[in-house]
Amino acid sequence: MQQVLSLLESMYPRAITALHHSNPFQLLVATILSAQCTDERVNIITQDLFPAFPGPEDLAQASFEDVADLIKSAGLWQTKARNLIKTAQILVEEHAGQVPSTREELQALPGVGRKTANVVLANAFKIPAIAVDTHVFRVSNRIGLAEAATPYQTELQLMEIIPQKLWIDAHHWLILHGRALCKARNPLCDQCPLNPHCAYYKAQSTDSAGKAHQTRA
Repeated sequence: MQQVLSLLESMYPRAITALHHSNPFQLLVATILSAQCTDERVNIITQDLFPAFPGPEDLAQASFEDVADLIKSAGLWQTKARNLIKTAQILVEEHAGQVPSTREELQALPGVGRKTANVVLANAFKIPAIAVDTHVFRVSNRIGLAEAATPYQTELQLMEIIPQKLWIDAHHWLILHGRALCKARNPLCDQCPLNPHCAYYKAQSTDSAGKAHQTRA
């Protein structure tokens, strides 16, 4: 475990979220938009969205059409437009225009699940949390850091084995590793410094060796 974490830290020493933002509100909006959408696409969208609606007070008064027009290149844009407006209204009415800093309050907002809440807690407020997206889920279970069927189970297992002080960084390391090497299709195992410690790589190597032996026989 410690070897894996040390290698990840050396590979991704300045790991931060790829979502562009300058305050908790912008991060919340960007993370809601990121569901079934790449961070690159979200950053393109928010280049226009943030100047148009710089704060929750502005977004709370926006029309569906105005918001939808700016986010149409995102997946599920109609649902996201409604959620963004309603979330902004709740922030204004119930939180004095501030993004709350507890998981329970965040998850009460439209379009905010556990992963989104954890992203905001970790990146906006530096509260230790592990947000399990598709990359974290895949990489963790491939390497053998977790053996779980769901993102929530993966999160719980990672929290058990990773020191709390590393939760935020480890989340970013796993995301970046999933994008760079441990891809969903055709992972670049032969290029990966983690392969001596990786359960998936060891299983693949054993399987290949067995097939080669059968061929020779």
